[in-house]
Amino acid sequence: MVQGRLRMRLRDRDIAIGPGEFLIVPRGVEHLPVAEEEVHVLLFEPASTLNTGNVRNERTIDSPIRAV
Repeated sequence: MVQGRLRMRLRDRDIAIGPGEFLIVPRGVEHLPVAEEEVHVLLFEPASTLNTGNVRNERTIDSPIRAV
């Protein structure tokens, strides 16, 4: 977390994340980020992660362009 506070909702609990903290969500774990106010985050995901999660629609990018 760069700035602000975020709550990551998991099926069995909520986790509060503040500035300078980070959370690794294991592959396949359902999660829902919730911010009551503006939050600045730095997000790392594998290049193969779909930008729309498990939903496929007109916004889905199947083959993201990779920087060289």
